[in-house]
Amino acid sequence: MPQPQDKPELDPAAAYKRVMLKISGEALMGDQGFGLHPPTVQRIAREVKSVQEMGVEICMVIGGGNIFRGLSGSAQGMERTTADYMGMLATVMNALAMQSALEGMGVFTRVISAIRMDEVAEPYIRRRAVRHLEKKRVCIFAAGTGNPYFTTDTAATLRANEMACEAIFMGKNGVDGVYDKDPKEHPDAVRYDEISYDDVFAKRLKVMDASAIALARDNNLPLIVFPLDEPGGFRGILSGKGTYTKVQG
Repeated sequence: MPQPQDKPELDPAAAYKRVMLKISGEALMGDQGFGLHPPTVQRIAREVKSVQEMGVEICMVIGGGNIFRGLSGSAQGMERTTADYMGMLATVMNALAMQSALEGMGVFTRVISAIRMDEVAEPYIRRRAVRHLEKKRVCIFAAGTGNPYFTTDTAATLRANEMACEAIFMGKNGVDGVYDKDPKEHPDAVRYDEISYDDVFAKRLKVMDASAIALARDNNLPLIVFPLDEPGGFRGILSGKGTYTKVQG
């Protein structure tokens, strides 16, 4: 467990005081085809720690697709609600792995689950979670919204609004923003520096699922899509540097 330490003061250069970091479960796989890659988890944890040291309050939501994806299970004949609950449990496993990595670096962390499992995580209580953030603890929200049929994108947007985050940071592997088409398949794809949520809908861009986009748009919550695999990228963008796409308006 990390030892008591002084709470970091907010760096004047930081663009935001409180943010939500959303990453996919696949981001934790590294070069593997399944599961967790500990060196990758450690690398992402170092990125989070570097931002936490700026005094920025950090929420996190991690997907579970590296272990189990509810839609995939449903497509293979599993009952959708059961498949979604299994996907929620996968996000708890990822959250615990990230907590372990962060606490190994001396960062106070809380895993907060939308499904009660008191032996491994705190239940979601909004006021308690806000207090953790005020004490500069990293809060990892697990088990999605606690309901089937909702993705972790929606969970991240919901928790970001409830926690009064100033922006959602969506870390992507191998992509440095939002493009008009898949840059991995189309070399002529054009990256947007800034785009509105309405244009994301109109152009059917695969940024987040529709319910998450609508929730962010309706609450004027900016979304910043940036390359998670770029060392120092998360901290750099908070300092006004780096390459990314900002979705707002």
